[in-house]
Amino acid sequence: MTVASFAVAVVFAGVAMAAFMALATLIERRTGNSGWIDVVWTFGLGATAIVGALLPFGAGPMSRRLLVAGLALAWALRLGLHIANRTKGINEDPRYAKLKRDWGADAPRQMARLLQMQALASMPLALGVILAAHRPGNELGWQDFVGIALFVVGLAGGAIADGQLRAFARSGSGGVCDRGLWAWSRHPNYFFECVLWCSYAVIAAGASYPWGWLAMLAPACITLLLTRISGIPPLEAHMLAKHGAAYRDYQTRTSALLPLPPKGATS
Repeated sequence: MTVASFAVAVVFAGVAMAAFMALATLIERRTGNSGWIDVVWTFGLGATAIVGALLPFGAGPMSRRLLVAGLALAWALRLGLHIANRTKGINEDPRYAKLKRDWGADAPRQMARLLQMQALASMPLALGVILAAHRPGNELGWQDFVGIALFVVGLAGGAIADGQLRAFARSGSGGVCDRGLWAWSRHPNYFFECVLWCSYAVIAAGASYPWGWLAMLAPACITLLLTRISGIPPLEAHMLAKHGAAYRDYQTRTSALLPLPPKGATS
């Protein structure tokens, strides 16, 4: 991958994500349901990554480009359909709803601005996929298979965590879900999402491919977003407001992200 082709890939990722988040802005305004924002983001990032993997940005063999595009497709379908199904049953995403209340009459402008910032923050993710797809090499090797293994662990773990949370909600027990993976982590779905994005960095890394090291920004970016910005902080604030002492007790005994034995558990 040359400097020129990398620059074109950056512009492509930026323009594509800006367009998808502009679409998300329009859909949110028309429906009044901010939950659709994350649906559009997921499918938009997936589409950007897939097209970027298949376009001739670098010297990656078609086998690797198809493999990486397939991984991005599997991620987008799994997560996008899950969020879409969840969004159909709610009126608002509580995180965005709070922001809109805080913004008041300025909410439309501020929301549009926020979503374009999300587009910018998503660029390292799209570029991580593109860089992985275009790592030079005639055939798939051990890095590709380690990357696939990480991806499968992340995808399956996220699906299991989301399934356990849905089952808990359907059970009607109420309260805080602390069963299965949720007994070991307050956000196991986020943990496995971080694992999944590590797969692209592994596939991209190579001594003869200096651009590939930039793919490490993808797992770093998603971890930062989920743990410090748009994931855990607003969700934990919402859960504390909703469940109070029960959630504070859950926080004291359960790891925030890494799955660890709950405090006080006996073997």
